[in-house]
Amino acid sequence: MKVAFVGKGGSGKTTLASLFTSSLADAGLPVLAIDADINQHLAVALGASQEQADALPTLGDNLPMIKEYLRGDNPRIASADAMIKTTPPGRGSRLMTPREHNPITDACFRDVAGVRLAVTGRFAEDDLGVACYHSKTGAAELLLNHLVDGQGEYVVVDMTAGADAFASGLFTRFDVTFLVCEPTVRSVGVYRQYTEYARDFGVRLAVVGNKVTDEDDVDFLRESVGADLLGWVGTSKHVRAAERGQARPIGELEPHNLGTLRTMLSTVDATERDWERYQAQAVEFHLRNARSWAGADLADQVDPDFVPGPLATVD
Repeated sequence: MKVAFVGKGGSGKTTLASLFTSSLADAGLPVLAIDADINQHLAVALGASQEQADALPTLGDNLPMIKEYLRGDNPRIASADAMIKTTPPGRGSRLMTPREHNPITDACFRDVAGVRLAVTGRFAEDDLGVACYHSKTGAAELLLNHLVDGQGEYVVVDMTAGADAFASGLFTRFDVTFLVCEPTVRSVGVYRQYTEYARDFGVRLAVVGNKVTDEDDVDFLRESVGADLLGWVGTSKHVRAAERGQARPIGELEPHNLGTLRTMLSTVDATERDWERYQAQAVEFHLRNARSWAGADLADQVDPDFVPGPLATVD
């Protein structure tokens, strides 16, 4: 199951993404995590030192290899250079599973506190003024298009803040999108913007309140987001210790906050993916890119009869 964490900058989405991911790993569940936020703080939130985080390989730096591997022998893709971030898989493409080891996982994923983590990469000095951050997240989108995960397998992505995710089709790659919302007008404003943009794409959106201190905060969130409010995380000494570099076992998180994580997991587990719809959305955004800037000939990369899924990974 693919899960995204979104929200206003500073709302605590990286904190919630790390807590959720750590709870999965602690339960022995297979999980891949991807930091696709421009600020790249997920590794440290999971327990890495800043020096360890800075030394992680990046998806962006390995994009040519990622393209070449995923292309496989798909006859519709003449070369890795012809692939763009939205290129969907087809017959002959290499599909990945969360548990496997392959050149991409070997080059890009590292174990951080029991979690297999990949990072898209920070903006470098050479990027300033000449590139947008989606040149980095494109590698993650391509990877998710070719990643076949099933029940009991989890892929957690810490997304860019606000509505930036809508600059590509990346926002459609998830079974559940957790929108982390503080009990503030500005944070609720991001929720309303996100729901407006996502309305026509079948995005399963669930709001998780954060930095909740009392019942007034809970009442404000209930009044503001209604039935979308799944639960909330209150003031946490566990989180504060982690922010000071003092990582603690996830089992020491406060009982109410652990309960919210369990509710989040049960929500994910109750969601079923429609693989045909999933592929159709990938194709839709690929064709949009082909028409608007990438070149109409890229429409030929679409294999109209191909639908990914667990059986598609079987030789």
